[in-house]
Amino acid sequence: MTTTLPVFGLAAIETAATPEIVLESVRDALIAHAEGRTSVPPPLHMDFPEAGGDCHVKAGWITNTADFTVKIATGFNRHPGLGMPSHQHGLVCVISANTGQIRAILNDRGMLTAWRTAAAGALVTHAMARPTALTLGLFGTGEQALLQAVWLAKLRPISQILVHGRNLHNAAALSEELHKNGLPARPAASAQQAAGSDMIITTTPATAPVLDAADVPEGAHVTGIGTDTPHKNELPPELFHRAQLIATDDRSQCLHHGDFGHAVRAGATAQDSDTAAGLLLKTPLDRPDTAITVADLTGVGALDAVLASAVLNRLMP
Repeated sequence: MTTTLPVFGLAAIETAATPEIVLESVRDALIAHAEGRTSVPPPLHMDFPEAGGDCHVKAGWITNTADFTVKIATGFNRHPGLGMPSHQHGLVCVISANTGQIRAILNDRGMLTAWRTAAAGALVTHAMARPTALTLGLFGTGEQALLQAVWLAKLRPISQILVHGRNLHNAAALSEELHKNGLPARPAASAQQAAGSDMIITTTPATAPVLDAADVPEGAHVTGIGTDTPHKNELPPELFHRAQLIATDDRSQCLHHGDFGHAVRAGATAQDSDTAAGLLLKTPLDRPDTAITVADLTGVGALDAVLASAVLNRLMP
């Protein structure tokens, strides 16, 4: 006898993945990973340079939980010119950790990856930034830049967003989209201007640093999101040298293909100078107002596992 494998589409998943579920799942997964309660094999990467794209395959499991996941996510940055959105492709396979049977396919087109990435960035930025930090500098003009600001605004007030991108038209378009989400935003005249914000988030596919470490003021926090393969690089090594606190979502990954690894290889910081981001979410951070703090987030498969399982449990109670 054959049975039909449940496949859930984007509309159903979006309804089930409430902000509360996403934030709680991502927070719990980051803490579990920091405490060593996860099984996360190294991610698989494939590059497609002629198409401006890449593919990531990530798996993860939280010890003693019912499900594990295998996720495929692709990002093809040249698609907008073809009338197709970038970073909107992918699916999550949810598998029973007790029987090995596939419970369901979440055909989310990359939405859960985008949302858990945004939630992780928002949670860590909120935890590490000064409580009085109000201005946000965004480097990047794509979907993830929008999501980072929207999800951070769920956790703290933002008085102004400065958007910096290589293309002024795209920066203006993102600013308008942020306005539609009730957030005050405008294009930054320069990278230096955006880097002068209280909080800075970078979400680009850059292969060289997008800001100058000297432009980051004392007391600022910086979160790097976009460096998820060895050839990418958003944050300069000098910034890690200036930082009084460095957080990583996974030390091994960040050393291998994160900005933290670039800084270590440049001699700007030591390979054990970081703190697990999940520990900073578990215990409130006591930071001097003048400290510069930096987070390097490369994405951990355990986040996909917890979020996908939580969403599936709402879809199949």
